[in-house]
Amino acid sequence: MSKKRILVIEDDRSLSEVLAYNLRQEKYDAVVALDGMDGLRQAQLKAPDLIILDLMLPQMDGLEVCRRLRSDPVTSNILILMLTAKSEETDQVVGFTLGADDYVTKPFSVKILLERIKALLRRRESSGESTETIVSQGVMIDRRRHRVMIDDVPISLTRSEFELLEALVRQPGRVFSRAELIDAALGDDALVLERTIDVHIRALRQKLDQHSQLIETVRGVGYRFRDPDTAFKKQTT
Repeated sequence: MSKKRILVIEDDRSLSEVLAYNLRQEKYDAVVALDGMDGLRQAQLKAPDLIILDLMLPQMDGLEVCRRLRSDPVTSNILILMLTAKSEETDQVVGFTLGADDYVTKPFSVKILLERIKALLRRRESSGESTETIVSQGVMIDRRRHRVMIDDVPISLTRSEFELLEALVRQPGRVFSRAELIDAALGDDALVLERTIDVHIRALRQKLDQHSQLIETVRGVGYRFRDPDTAFKKQTT
């Protein structure tokens, strides 16, 4: 079973490191963004199960990040726990109005925060809502079981290939640069050349076999997963 992915968007580096450490101790896959723009980018590239979102952020404040997350179909169902030094009731109301699932004010107990996270994730599982499974054009990705099936036939992928395919399939039609795909599949701390992505794409296409054409090359830019709506229009014209 894959780890639950939690994105911490917090500009206080020491606090974000403490949170990431404690989340990893609880067996979560924790990643950190230090400003709103990077947090939004990371959420779109590699959708987490839950986001811990600070309200006061550089580049883009937490309320705007929340608004954009909820307006994007790719990120609209992600759980959001707002974290802020503000405790006024009006701030909480605005946060919930924009779609936050919970609200914790600083200072706080890390243990209490972890319990709130567990409660949110349990509630999501018991409600039957999930972002664990993605299906598009015969390709099914099951994050919970770390499994990929093509027309109901399982295929074996490496971890990097799995993460790469997931990033592409989540946003069909979107063109990803090689640098973005490195962040999504290999991690932003990976010291690799952009051409490494070409190697992974080539291996992935071989494993997709007859579905290899679903991964399209955009010359001079990168790659995208074919948009089913565009493909349908081509077939009917």
